Parts: sequence; structure tokens; C-alpha cells
Amino acid sequence: MSFDPLNLAAILGMAVVTYLTRIAGLALADRLTLSPRAQAAFDAIPPAVLIAVIAPSALATGWPETIAAAITALAATRLPLLGVVAVGVASVVALRMVA
Repeated sequence: MSFDPLNLAAILGMAVVTYLTRIAGLALADRLTLSPRAQAAFDAIPPAVLIAVIAPSALATGWPETIAAAITALAATRLPLLGVVAVGVASVVALRMVA
């Protein structure tokens, strides 16, 4: 394997830019005054991103994963996070054994 200084510079440059954009977001978020509607929209971003990541794999892999995702979503309305994870893992394992 050879050492290429141009690749190293590109990687370091991307790391610095990524770090700066994250820090800038945190620094600016404290200075913004948001209306309740805008605050609700910002609060909805993390769950929306999580669903956008999880839903395609849950719906495209097979019926055991789809049903397990539905069971886990129902458990999430009642249980703490550790319980939800346990229910999700147990349900996908049990449904895969049946399939």
C-alpha cells in the first residue's frame, strides 16, 4: 500500500469541514428563537430520519421483518427503549424461525 499525500489532505479536509458544520449548527441553535410551530418541526426531524432509514429495510426484506417492525413500533408506544429493543429482537428471531 502506498501513501498518497493528496488523499490524506482530502480526508483531513473533509473531516475538518464535517466537524465545522456540526459545531456551527450547535453554536447557532442556541442563538435562534423559534416559534412553537418551527420548534415542533425541528423536533420532528430525528424520528422522521430514523423512519426513513428503517422503513425501506423493514419493508423490502420479507414478511418476518415487516411484522417484527410493526410489533416493535407498537411496543415503542408502551415500553422503555431497552424493552423495545428486546421485543424487536425476540419478535424477528421468532418470526424468522417460523418462516
